[in-house]
Amino acid sequence: MPARDAEPFPRAVLDVLTAAADRPVFEHGTRVVTGAEMLDLVARIASGLRGNGIGPGDGLALLLGVDAGAFATILAGHVVGARVVGVRPGLTDAQVRHLLGLDIAAVVTDAGGAARAVAAGTPVRLTVTDLLAHSPEPLRCRGKLGDVARLIHTSGSTGAPKACAQTYAAMTGAWTARPESWPPAIRDLATRLDRYLVFGSLSSQVMFEYAILTLTAGGTIVVADHPADAITELRATARVITAPGLAKLVAAQKREPADLSTLKALLVSGSPLTPDRHREALDVLGPVLFHGYGQTETGMISMATPDDPPGTVGKPPVDVEVRDGELYVRTPGQASGYWADAGESAEVFVDGWVRTRDLGRIDDDGYLRLTGRARDVVIVNANLHHVGPIEQVLAEHPDVAEVYVVAVPDDETGEAVHAFVVPKADRVPELGELRELVTARLGAACAPSRLTAISEPPVAPSGKPDKRQLAESATTA
Repeated sequence: MPARDAEPFPRAVLDVLTAAADRPVFEHGTRVVTGAEMLDLVARIASGLRGNGIGPGDGLALLLGVDAGAFATILAGHVVGARVVGVRPGLTDAQVRHLLGLDIAAVVTDAGGAARAVAAGTPVRLTVTDLLAHSPEPLRCRGKLGDVARLIHTSGSTGAPKACAQTYAAMTGAWTARPESWPPAIRDLATRLDRYLVFGSLSSQVMFEYAILTLTAGGTIVVADHPADAITELRATARVITAPGLAKLVAAQKREPADLSTLKALLVSGSPLTPDRHREALDVLGPVLFHGYGQTETGMISMATPDDPPGTVGKPPVDVEVRDGELYVRTPGQASGYWADAGESAEVFVDGWVRTRDLGRIDDDGYLRLTGRARDVVIVNANLHHVGPIEQVLAEHPDVAEVYVVAVPDDETGEAVHAFVVPKADRVPELGELRELVTARLGAACAPSRLTAISEPPVAPSGKPDKRQLAESATTA
């Protein structure tokens, strides 16, 4: 952690851009932005924000796309010490209104963001174009360590998105822009970030922080307007991908291989990989998988490199503490709580620890293995059974590529297990086979009473498999 009289985040990022004055740091189509040009964008936007009265502690909402101006606006918001709230695509109008009601002093939009703000019934206050018209001022980072630097909202799968509050102290103490603090897995990853794809939303915690890591490692952030084909078309060396997205990529490569010769790192996030799926991806794509485990509330907890055992999420770094069982963790960049939600904060943020509500253990070799979700359960005859172990057993069946287990109402047992299965090679496993497999390992109460074959799971706006949609479809059926 820097001395208290040193400038807070994003000073380390600005120093990286200063050192990168003449090299490309951001590329979008034919537009290439150097470090010096990015600093000029940040300085102009920060000047415009201050000119509009935005300073330390003020709420600043951003409804922006993915381009150099959006990246500069995020940094500028932190330069002036604001509490930055990125509003990502895919939210309903009601969810956007909720986020823009979190004590927001100003809203910054581009053309697309303005349309979303109007649709949500929120007046547009500032635009990136207007802010860039201001003259640049010297970049002095004014954030106060104890102030909230950003609110990172969760997926909203339970209704209104929860806003995780991360302080300037936490962002300043995080390792992303400080190579001397990089864990071994990140040091390995950093050598592969020559051309890192960004897409979807820069308000994504994962997307933004790997972008900062890319700059620090000497690479270029490359915008992918159409990420499906961008690895080949843009000669990308790295990109973020969800577990379902990885499954699609592997299947496509097996069916009709594309030229992925530039690819060095796939940053898998959002949900665990089964050991079989992990091994298959390594076999088909080569040693490029970096399987990260973290949460909005914690930031990165651990990361598996291509050399780590499939089925693990790597070894937690030395500055990350993990308690086995229902996992409690402490990380340098963790959130301090949920904004304006003391009740939920008390449930998750406990005595300096973050309750992940995931289940896992550290094995004898120091690797973290995830075994399920503490709240992802089915209650049969008043007995609680975790879904994670059931999914792991079902995934061992030779005809199962992916499996998602949900609890459904049952007149006799209260709840029962419903298994949604993505079959291998179009052969749907028999329900009886799956029941026998689970019964032998976990008991009859955990055996699926119903089976539905699907080609792929529905995906939530966060990019994760949406088990709530699966549960609703099972209940309706």
